[in-house]
Amino acid sequence: MVCAPWLRIGILALAVCLPLAAADKAPTRAQALKALAQASADVRRAGVERLGEIGTMADADQLVARLHDEDETVRLYANASMWEIWSRSGDRAIDALYARGVQQMEMSNLPEAVATFSEIIRRKPAFAEAWNKRATIYYMMGKFELSMKDCDEVLKRNPNHFGALSGYGQIHLNQGNFEQAIVYFERALKVNPNLRGAPETILLLRRQLKERQDKTI
Repeated sequence: MVCAPWLRIGILALAVCLPLAAADKAPTRAQALKALAQASADVRRAGVERLGEIGTMADADQLVARLHDEDETVRLYANASMWEIWSRSGDRAIDALYARGVQQMEMSNLPEAVATFSEIIRRKPAFAEAWNKRATIYYMMGKFELSMKDCDEVLKRNPNHFGALSGYGQIHLNQGNFEQAIVYFERALKVNPNLRGAPETILLLRRQLKERQDKTI
């Protein structure tokens, strides 16, 4: 739900990194998928970035493994590309509404943004990221129960959505439910071990839980 903004990384020379592609032609989806398993980090990185441009929801699931890549830059690209894929509905009209909703969020026009994402959900309920954006807005408005309900809808459609998982953890943290917060932060980290601050938050929550327990003895 609440995540770092998309990483904007410059485009690599894909024709060099993916030798299967013609020099004057961008790699195909199949070539990009094949690149994910190559030994060269540059090739994997180029494949990950290309999938961010043209990949499908199924491809986002393939990128989960690259969140655990030995190369840090590949991991960063994988994170960015997953967000790009998740944010495409496959419908131009819906994508235009989505862009409007994001702009409304950025301008702190939260009621208007709720209305926009609610309309997207009405028209295309399978689009998980619309639920996630509305969950984020509800969180920002302090409407935690509504936010959690929308997070549930996100995870039904996209079980690997580390944003919704960490968002759920943040809500439980704000409500003082430290045990549940730890559960969700750990689930988010299992998908994406690159989430900044999550390991430290878990350690802090464990200390606070121990302090609570010690006080009751």
